[in-house]
This record gives sequence, C-alpha cells and structure tokens, in this order.
Amino acid sequence: MDLDLRKLRYFVAVAEHRNFGRAAQALFIAQPVLSRQIRAFEQELGCPLFTRTTRSVELTPAGKQLYDEASRITTVVDGALQRVYEAQRGEQRLVVAFSPGLHVSDAIRAFTASHPKVVIDVFPLRWWERDAPLRDGRAHVAYLRRPFDDSGLRTVPIGHETKVACLPVTHPLAGRRALASADLDGEPILDAKTRRTSSLEEKFELIASGQGIALVPVSIANSYSRPDLVYRTVTDALPVETCLAVPESSCPGLAPDFLDIATATLRRHTGGSEAEEMPGATSRTPAASAN
Repeated sequence: MDLDLRKLRYFVAVAEHRNFGRAAQALFIAQPVLSRQIRAFEQELGCPLFTRTTRSVELTPAGKQLYDEASRITTVVDGALQRVYEAQRGEQRLVVAFSPGLHVSDAIRAFTASHPKVVIDVFPLRWWERDAPLRDGRAHVAYLRRPFDDSGLRTVPIGHETKVACLPVTHPLAGRRALASADLDGEPILDAKTRRTSSLEEKFELIASGQGIALVPVSIANSYSRPDLVYRTVTDALPVETCLAVPESSCPGLAPDFLDIATATLRRHTGGSEAEEMPGATSRTPAASAN
C-alpha cells in the first residue's frame, strides 16, 4: 500500500493530543472528518491504532510503533520539500547534526567566514539516533561519538573523551571521589539495550528517581546540571572517539568544504581530546549533569 501522508499527519495529531476534538482544532478541520480519516487509515493499515473509550484515546502497540516512525517520516518528507524549494530559489543550505554534549559553533563560525551566503541549520541529535540523519537526508554533516555504523560514510577522527558514572545524589557511591568499573557490578545500567528513552531528560529523571545509573560522556556531564545527580570519574573506563562524518556519496561542494574546515577547527579547540575536566567530579557535592 501507499502511505497517505495527510492521514499520517492526522494520526500524529491525535496521538499527541490524545483527544480527537483538540486534534481537530489543531488541524483546523471538523472532528467528524478527522474521525473518518483515522478510521480509513486504520482500515488501510489493517490494524487499530487507537483504543477509544468515552474518556480517553490511547495508542495500541501498533499505534505506538507507527508514532515512533512517523516523526522520522514526516521530517524526511518536509526536508525533501524544503530542498526542492531552495533549489528553485537558488539558495544554498547546510544542515549540521551533532550528538548531545558536542559543540559545533566554532566550526560553523569558521565555515561562515568563508561561505557567508550559505544558510546553516543545526540538528541536535537524540542520543540514540547517531548516523541515521546522514542516511535519510535530514543532515549533511554530523559530529558524532562512536560507536555507530560507518558503512557508506566518510569519517574523520577529531578526539577522544572519557565516560563518567551518572548517579542519583542519594546513591551509596555518590560520596566516593572516583570509581572503578568493578564498583558498578550489579548496578542496573540504563542504556539502549536495557531501557531505551526518548530523551536525555527522560533518562536523567529515571536516574534521579533511583531507577538505575548510566555511563555518560563527560562532555554531556559538562553541558547539563541538576542538583539531584552526581557524576563520578570511572578510572578504568575506556575513552570514546569523536569524529565528523559525511556520506561518501556527498558531491564536491558544501559538505566536503565544511568537513575540511570543521576538522581543523575542532581539532584545534579540543586539542585532540574532549572535556577532560569535569566540574565537581572529585567533589562530594552534586556535580554537573548529563547523559
């Protein structure tokens, strides 16, 4: 079957509002029209997307899966249409993605100095996305941490950074100045394998509420701060590599030019390693936070 993007957008509105009336108002259509469109969409897919009662509208398992996919689909379509309009107007635009905690502002300033007419957009990556936006066209260049799938990508190493343990301030290990990996044996670790979260904020909330701990890059710890979390150095943790990446299929032009400029700029500013100092890392008071 062909996916009807209009119905997909209607579905997303209902999924986000959990109410057909409010979703219809947001879409500027009548509620009966929206209800008919959603029923038709469910019939086309061959599965229910919502469980409806007189008091609530909830996503079914199939609806939850479609909602997870829908944001990516609509973003890709919107990006493609935007590129079509830009081509018609003769505009040049570059989208630079970056992993949480990594900063591309210095590289963008350096690039803009030699390419003043290029419009630069930034794309903050959710912590689990990694290389996906490079493959689906949402970004032209990305500043990433390994591991990720680098097949079909040109990657350039930038530096390394360590990971630190993120703990609730009430955790028995929170008062230690530093930890070893053995100290964390038996601790519930929140990561993509054990419990995938939609954002760093959600992950931090789970950690702060005692649902587990996490090993996070120190640059993220330096970018967030909340009083109910602490970060402690893990003395035997292996560093992770940071790098720039572009699709190998990138034609000569903006993306390769940005890659060359960003490589020199970011290496100069990181000195070959990322954020070796972490505020409060050896203190007994709550340290900087992050994923």
